[in-house]
Amino acid sequence: MGKLSLKSGIVKDIIIVVIGIAIIWIGLRVAFGTENPFYVVSSGSMIPNLEIFDVIVVQGHVNFDQLKVGDIIVFNRPDGHDKVIVHRVAEILNKDPLVIRTKGDANPGSIPGTDFPITKNDYIGKVVYVIPQIGYVTRILTPPINYIIIAVIVGVMLVKQFGKPKSSGNLLGNDTDKTDSDEKPDTDKNLSGDKSYTANDSNEFETKSSDKSQNKDPESKEN
Repeated sequence: MGKLSLKSGIVKDIIIVVIGIAIIWIGLRVAFGTENPFYVVSSGSMIPNLEIFDVIVVQGHVNFDQLKVGDIIVFNRPDGHDKVIVHRVAEILNKDPLVIRTKGDANPGSIPGTDFPITKNDYIGKVVYVIPQIGYVTRILTPPINYIIIAVIVGVMLVKQFGKPKSSGNLLGNDTDKTDSDEKPDTDKNLSGDKSYTANDSNEFETKSSDKSQNKDPESKEN
């Protein structure tokens, strides 16, 4: 029963963690209107405004038609959609339908097939927040570090389960039994002491009675 409850407790903790992460992730996707609201900058094309390992937060609810020159956007590379790019809008090439050209702040010019032509189908979202250097975490969480962290989390769960104190009812029961067992010898000892005391009193009484008898005999003889 103990092993079964231990396993069920660990499974319960894991399920709670997984469900919590899933709820948070779904909530973020809905709030920011994109499948992935977070991206890590992996190149220096936007230095000094965006450094490598900065984390950018992307808002997908900003419509493509609302973009203007100077906005920093995230989009799929138009030539093949094989890479996600974060660059700044440099020029509006066409208004209806909207087609734009981008450029990396640190690049000398726009790259054909990468920076233009950008259409609505390529667009992911607009950069609304930047979290400096937090992307180093993704570098740390590469194998085998990520496995070690998972092992530590599981170990903490096991310690939590094994470290649970015993039920108070058992502890009270043991204390009561111990108290009863301790009290019984004292009671017997007192009773035996009382018997000894009674025996002594009886002996003293008999001695006094005999003495009194001896005293009476001489007196009667003299009479």
